[in-house]
Amino acid sequence: MIRVENLVKRHGAVEVLRGVTLEVCKGAVAGIIGPSGSGKSTLLRCINALEPFDAGRIAVDSVVLEAGQSAKAPASLLRQLRRRVGMVFQQFNLFPHLTALENVMCGPLYVLRMPRPEAAERARALLARVGLEDKVHQKPATLSGGQQQRVAIARALANEPEAILFDEPTSALDPRMTAEVLAVMADLASTGQTMLVVSHAMAFVRRSAQTVHVLDEGRMVESGPPAQIFEDPQQAATRELLAHAEA
Repeated sequence: MIRVENLVKRHGAVEVLRGVTLEVCKGAVAGIIGPSGSGKSTLLRCINALEPFDAGRIAVDSVVLEAGQSAKAPASLLRQLRRRVGMVFQQFNLFPHLTALENVMCGPLYVLRMPRPEAAERARALLARVGLEDKVHQKPATLSGGQQQRVAIARALANEPEAILFDEPTSALDPRMTAEVLAVMADLASTGQTMLVVSHAMAFVRRSAQTVHVLDEGRMVESGPPAQIFEDPQQAATRELLAHAEA
C-alpha cells in the first residue's frame, strides 16, 4: 500500500532522514513515534510529495516517486498521488475564507472534478460523520480547535483516499479537544481505513496501531507491534523516549 525504501532527505548539509524504510499494508494503522526534531513530519511530507527527497523511493500502490521527482513531478502524477493519500496537519490548514462545507468540497471539486451538487452532498455526509452536521456554514475562526481538526479530517476523507497521513493532529489541542479528535480517528481505524499516524498520543498509538515505528535523529531505530515497542523495547533510544512520554 505505502512503501518507503531507503529514504534520504537533506536540508543543506544536515541529513534529516537517513535511509528510512517502512511499509503500511492496506487497512492497517501504523504509528510513528520519536522525539521532536527526529524527522517524523518531514517523512510524511515526502510521502505526500510536499517536499522533495534526495535518495530512495516512495510507492503508493502503483504511483511511484523517485528521488528529486516530487519537486518537478507532472501534475497528473501529483493528482494520482493525492487522490490516493489524504493528509491531516498539526495546524488544521483550513482555508479561513471558506465555510466548513466549502473546505471539505475542495478536493471533490478540484481533484476529482465532481459536479458541485454531488461534492456538496459528499461534504455534508462527511461533516456529519465527524459530528459537525450543525457547523456546515461556519468558517474556521468560529470553530474550536477540535472542531477545526475534525473538519480537516473530513476534508482528508473527501477524495476517498486509500490512506490518510496524520501529522501530530492533536498537538495544538487541549485535552478535551484531543479526546474528540482521537475518537474520530479511532472510529476510522475500526472501519479499516489505512492510516499512518505521527503522534505523541502514546495511548492512542498503542491501542489503535498494528505496527509502531520509532524514529530518532532521522533513523528508523525500531519497528514492531505495539506490545513489543511499549513493553519490551530493544533500543536505548526507544526506552528513553517512552520513559519521558505522556500517555
